[in-house]
Amino acid sequence: MRRLVTSRRAYDGRWISVRLDEVEYPAGRRVVHEVVEHPGAVAIVALTPDRGLFLVRQFRQPVGAELLEVPAGTLEPGETPEGCARRELAEEVGQAAAKWERLISFYPSPGVLSETLHVFLAEDLRDAPAEREEEDLRVLSLPLEEAYRRIGAGEILDAKSIIGITMARERLAHRG
Repeated sequence: MRRLVTSRRAYDGRWISVRLDEVEYPAGRRVVHEVVEHPGAVAIVALTPDRGLFLVRQFRQPVGAELLEVPAGTLEPGETPEGCARRELAEEVGQAAAKWERLISFYPSPGVLSETLHVFLAEDLRDAPAEREEEDLRVLSLPLEEAYRRIGAGEILDAKSIIGITMARERLAHRG
């Protein structure tokens, strides 16, 4: 059985912390695991009545590229995943939804990251403009099938968006 020997905080930032966990494995070998702690996040597939969806295009510094993604954001202290999704939908694309469904919650990178990411389907949209946090974010709308095609074409590379769009497409197919 593995045993946690020590755990110490190596870094505290605005959105993440890094923890170093020294773990002893059954054979006696010790390994230091670098753990990125994250409060969790949401992604929103905001669906229009004609099965279009809102996407955002923004530059992502960690990968040095502009990506096409579903609206998303990080949970604030004390915020529920659905509350965060409602806030992010208004902030990023200026929409509110009357109908919310959690499609899936998953661990984006459990080998190093503690984050749980919650993906929601938002429907019955209406305008709800809010102040934008990010100036370089561009909003666009595409048919769901076109967004799905762009996944296969390698134009949508963001994992939460790939999972959300695929799950939403599957859910809608079951509805008929």
